[in-house]
Amino acid sequence: MIRNAVPDHQAGAVERGFELWRFQQQNLNIDVELWINRTTHGIEWLVIPMNYFYVSMHFVVTAAVLVWLYWRHPGRYRAARTVLAFTTCLALFGYFLFPLAPPRLLPGADFVDTLRVHETWGSLTSGDMQELSNQYAAMPSMHAGWSLWCGIFIVMFARRRWIQALGVLYPLATLVVIMATANHFILDAVGGWTTLGIGFLLQWMLYGRPVYAFTREVATVT
Repeated sequence: MIRNAVPDHQAGAVERGFELWRFQQQNLNIDVELWINRTTHGIEWLVIPMNYFYVSMHFVVTAAVLVWLYWRHPGRYRAARTVLAFTTCLALFGYFLFPLAPPRLLPGADFVDTLRVHETWGSLTSGDMQELSNQYAAMPSMHAGWSLWCGIFIVMFARRRWIQALGVLYPLATLVVIMATANHFILDAVGGWTTLGIGFLLQWMLYGRPVYAFTREVATVT
């Protein structure tokens, strides 16, 4: 609903997509998205799981972490949820001020829309389902922002080392997947991480302390 609450400016979004890509290449010497996309597209046993990772994990893992925080860390849940809410709402301003086409929608750029080519079930980026989602809202990347949100709280509050390791790997895997599926540039991910950082700051200002300063259980007044 947030993504679709802004105008769908196709021409400007495509132009900005090319500008962002050129900026990465010429000013930052970053030009890996096309190589990752074309390479993974040629490995079917790899690209299909990546497609379903992109479609499903964004929602499944985030929901699972929210439930885990609510159940196992009730004293921290509200502050953590507030960070996520601020981050997601702030993304609206990025979509409104900077409508941006993802790499897969840049004409002539040779990116492969892997979700469309491999007919990924549940995808909102192609076919009739694309009418349900604004296709030109790539900046900031909430796949990157939400996955880092999940990773941070898993690393901070999980007790088992192997679960903490998954918390580190999940946002890194998400970064690779959003480029492999040609849905985001690296700077889209940076935008998502920056938005998350602002979300943490706003939560701190609202509650007067950061999330890690809350106790695991809900504080009781005696």
